[in-house]
Amino acid sequence: MIAFLDRINELSRKQRSGGLTENERFEQAELRQAYLREIRGQVRSTILSVSVMDEHGNDVTPIKLINERN
Repeated sequence: MIAFLDRINELSRKQRSGGLTENERFEQAELRQAYLREIRGQVRSTILSVSVMDEHGNDVTPIKLINERN
C-alpha cells in the first residue's frame, strides 16, 4: 500500500465537505504527483518483467522491451 494514500483521501474528503486552505491544496497537489510517480513506477516494473511467448513456446518479446530491461 502506498504510505501517503490515507492523507490524499483525507484531503479529498475535506475538500468535498468544506474546502482546503492554500497549504492543503499545495500538499494535495504534491501528494497526487507523488502517487502518480509511484503508480507509473509499478506499471513500468510490471511491464519490464513480461515475456511474450508464441503458441510454440518461443520467446517473441519485442526487442524494444528486451533493450529496456538492460
